[in-house]
Amino acid sequence: MKSLEEILENQQVNSWVSHFVRSPFQVNKTHESDAEIISLAGDDSHLLAINIDTVSEEVEQGLYQEPWTMAWVTVMGSFSDLAAVGAQPLGIVISVSLDSWHDDDFREEMARGFSAACQSLGVHILGGDISTARNISLTGCAFGLVPGGQRLLRKGCRAGDILFLSGGAGNGNALGLRRLMRMPEDRFPESLYRPLARIREGLLIRQYASCCMDSSDGLFITLDQLLRLNQLGFVVPAIWEKILAPEAYKFCQSNQIPYWFMASGIHGEFELVFTVPPESADLFYQSAENIGFHPIELGIVQSKPALELVLPSGKRSEIDMAPLRNLWADFKGDLSHLIQEYKAWGEKWQL
Repeated sequence: MKSLEEILENQQVNSWVSHFVRSPFQVNKTHESDAEIISLAGDDSHLLAINIDTVSEEVEQGLYQEPWTMAWVTVMGSFSDLAAVGAQPLGIVISVSLDSWHDDDFREEMARGFSAACQSLGVHILGGDISTARNISLTGCAFGLVPGGQRLLRKGCRAGDILFLSGGAGNGNALGLRRLMRMPEDRFPESLYRPLARIREGLLIRQYASCCMDSSDGLFITLDQLLRLNQLGFVVPAIWEKILAPEAYKFCQSNQIPYWFMASGIHGEFELVFTVPPESADLFYQSAENIGFHPIELGIVQSKPALELVLPSGKRSEIDMAPLRNLWADFKGDLSHLIQEYKAWGEKWQL
């Protein structure tokens, strides 16, 4: 049995939650949903979806260096969690904390990044807060509505369901690895990392999916969390040219980096990982085609609670993500140790 408590981050969340009194209006339980889902008194037709997300650690560690990226990801991160529950957005409020030494050009570029991200999604910033702090911290709180009968959670898939990914994975980890290894900028420019929250796709997915979660923490970590919640597993053919975004695939080829690095790291790109019952698959494909949505069929849900990769050789490798997830949670900045642990993990599972 794969336990949520085996993962340090889940332990930390549970520790915090143990001190709180649960709202009688909250529909989802802890870990069950990307956004919090709240019933509206006197209105059974819709549920309120709320998410809050902060970009700070990524800036402090040098992952994001362009103010446009910082702002863009703040918006996309919040709305991606709404997309994962199939919510129709109402808007977002932003909290911006900047250190005093950044000039007007930096602030203007950040504001343009916020605006561009919102315009790309057809959403609006409704207000917020600006303050001065020692380090940059950007927080977005997005909210939207979900039809009462179409709530979408991380739980609910069944053995035999088809596993999908809304778009290619790996660009987030490509940027992260390039930064960690201090590669030249042209190996993977930060400007290539412009993920899109899948709002439109989420509205369609909620009509057919049995569970859904966004890939902001990376593809394999997302699958690992889903299997622990559902106590079911996934069989995924490791066809990397199909799974990875073209930029991430090229990055691996050009720099002799194992493809699985792009799926196993912790920095994702806000794609949606979801499952569809086989009896609904044909209608889902047709509906997706009608809106120009071409999801990637990743694999299938299995009754065994394990993540199994089908390697090009045909061999199945049952991988355990807990060591890598806990390694990141306990990461103290020792880059050489981190890379060594990743390589040892890949060798163990013969990837």
